[in-house]
Amino acid sequence: MTHLLILEDIPETRAWLCEIALAAFPGCTVREESTVRGGLTAASAEAFDLAMIDLGLPDGSGLDVLRRLKDLKPETVCIVTTIMGDDAWIVGALSAGANGYLLKDQPKDILTRQLQQIADGVPALSPSIARRIMDHFRLTGPAAPEESLTPRERDVLALIGRGMRNNEVARSLGLSDNTVAGYIKGIYRKLGISSRAEASWHATRMGLTPGGERA
Repeated sequence: MTHLLILEDIPETRAWLCEIALAAFPGCTVREESTVRGGLTAASAEAFDLAMIDLGLPDGSGLDVLRRLKDLKPETVCIVTTIMGDDAWIVGALSAGANGYLLKDQPKDILTRQLQQIADGVPALSPSIARRIMDHFRLTGPAAPEESLTPRERDVLALIGRGMRNNEVARSLGLSDNTVAGYIKGIYRKLGISSRAEASWHATRMGLTPGGERA
């Protein structure tokens, strides 16, 4: 990893993350940004090997920058660095194409080691996040086979996985809001789920969103 982007709005935390990045990848260069706007500008102007992305920024969500990075250079390793560890944020990050999810409440040496392990093919996941992922699949079981969904249901699920609201899905597919709601009800029933977070998770797992893998 030779060129990194660090997206973090708190100056002290940003400096701390820079120290961790330089310890993990000696000799690397780091571009620092503190807003979504700055992150989007950086993503369009430079090619990064790795990006460390905070989620809650003054002008929006860091996921917008993550998606832009993946659109422009899919091989960029995007690691979410945040204090938010609830399922909705984890699912949203994975759906957007995140390669890892690190909580900033961990000690500096542990975060450094987790970044270094990326070169060995080990995902950068905080232990508590890894447990949440394992718990999710243990409780919900495997995703239903793809053939259980109709092509249109898969279209709808893919758009939900990208974070679209019902009315946005309807406009994208040229359908009415009521029709989309009916498709979503059918998707929930077939996959045995009851929330958009679970739908996004399954969309990623089935390879229907950027960065997803087919089960």
